[in-house]
Amino acid sequence: MSNQKASSTTFKVNQQVVYPMQGVGKIQEIQERSFKDESLLYYIIYLDVTDMTVMVPVQKAEELGIRAIVTKKEADKALKLISDEYEPVTADWKLRYQMNLDLLKQGSVFDIATVVRTLYHRSKVKELPILERKLFDNALKLLVDEISYSLKKKKEDTEKLIFSRLENE
Repeated sequence: MSNQKASSTTFKVNQQVVYPMQGVGKIQEIQERSFKDESLLYYIIYLDVTDMTVMVPVQKAEELGIRAIVTKKEADKALKLISDEYEPVTADWKLRYQMNLDLLKQGSVFDIATVVRTLYHRSKVKELPILERKLFDNALKLLVDEISYSLKKKKEDTEKLIFSRLENE
């Protein structure tokens, strides 16, 4: 691989990135591969949470929402957002599910925190339908994953911190 191509990539080898809906991954290498008679550059990303390695074309990474892990300051803002006042959401679970799924797909740490906060408080009013419960569990896992990396804390400690912020009404 030429140095020119390596310097034109957004992310670097060993950098931790967030893959929306999947969690935090580490770029193991940047590889050139042939695809349909064309030579393309790929990020090889190892996702610890699912023990899976994925290949993502460098030119598609941004479109797929792959981004750098948030800074400590942004992680702290996301934790603050969890304990902030919020507007109750619609009682129509299908509409609520779609709104939250869309937020999760956008993949910013603030979108993920919003989904966690919304569904946590909704579950206190009424038990969540199975699909929403899975969405909450997934959002929580993604949030714990990213914030624990960002703040360099154990996942268990990060989860306790998130729940203490959620309870802080």
